[in-house]
Amino acid sequence: MSIKQFKPYTPSRRQMTIQARDDITATKPERSLTIELRKSGGRNNTGRITMRHIGGGHKRTYRIIDFRRDKLGIPGKVATVEYDPNRNARIALVNYADGEKRYILLPKGLKVGDTILAGPEADITPGNALKLKDMPVGTIVHNLELEPGRGGKLVRSAGTSAQLMAKEGKYAYLRMPSGELRLILQECTATVGQVGNEDHENVSLGKAGKTRYLGRRSSVRGMVMNPVDHPMGGGEGKSKGNKHPLSPWGTPAKGYRTRKNKPSDRLIVRRRYDK
Repeated sequence: MSIKQFKPYTPSRRQMTIQARDDITATKPERSLTIELRKSGGRNNTGRITMRHIGGGHKRTYRIIDFRRDKLGIPGKVATVEYDPNRNARIALVNYADGEKRYILLPKGLKVGDTILAGPEADITPGNALKLKDMPVGTIVHNLELEPGRGGKLVRSAGTSAQLMAKEGKYAYLRMPSGELRLILQECTATVGQVGNEDHENVSLGKAGKTRYLGRRSSVRGMVMNPVDHPMGGGEGKSKGNKHPLSPWGTPAKGYRTRKNKPSDRLIVRRRYDK
C-alpha cells in the first residue's frame, strides 16, 4: 500500500495525499453483515447539542465486526479485504467452514486465501485469536479484551499493537501503544499481530472539505470570541489577557487531570506520562 500525491493544480491539491487502495479486493460489503447507521449531529434526545463540532459528513453503512472472536475451533478462510468507512483499519471477510461469514480487523500480513483460527490450539500467526494465558511472552497482539467475553476494546486503530511483556498470577502485563504498562486478566482474548493499514497516519487531508466529509464541523477559537461567549474572549486586538486556557464552561483545558478515581487505576503499572 502506498501514499498517492497529486500535481498541484489547485492549492489544496499541493498538500493532499491519499492512499492507493491496491490492497482492497472488494468494493461492496457483505449485505448480511451491514446495518443502517443514523447520525445525531451531536444532539441528544431532546435536540440539544451535547457534543460540539459534529454534523454533516458522507452517508455510511455500518459493517458488523466480530470483536469477540468466539468462533472457537472452526477454521475460517479470508475471502476479501475491504475498506470500512467507520474506522481507519481495513477489514477482512472470513468464510468459516460451517458456512458462517464474519468481518474481522485485518492484521498486517494477512492476505486473501489465508486461514485463521480462534482457540487454544491456534498457532501464533497473524489473525489467530487466543487467550493471553495461551500466548508466549513477547507476542504482539491487537483487539484486546478488558473483560473476558466482552469483546476487544483496546488496540483497534490502524497500525497499532500491544506486546505481552510478562505473566504473573491471574494477570498478564501488556505494554500498550501509548507506552502504558497495564495488567489484564489472562482469561481475556486477543488477536495475534499488528493492525494493518499502518500508512494511514501519513495521509494529509489537504483541504477543509475533506474534514467535513468525515462529519467534523469547524471549530472557532475561544480567543476570538466575545467575553459573553467564552472565558478567553474579548480584549482589544489579539489579546491573550494572561488567562489560563479554559473550556467555554470554565474547565482548565491544558494540564488538568480529568480522569476520576476509577477501579481500573490499580491495574495500571506505569502510566503513559510521568506524574
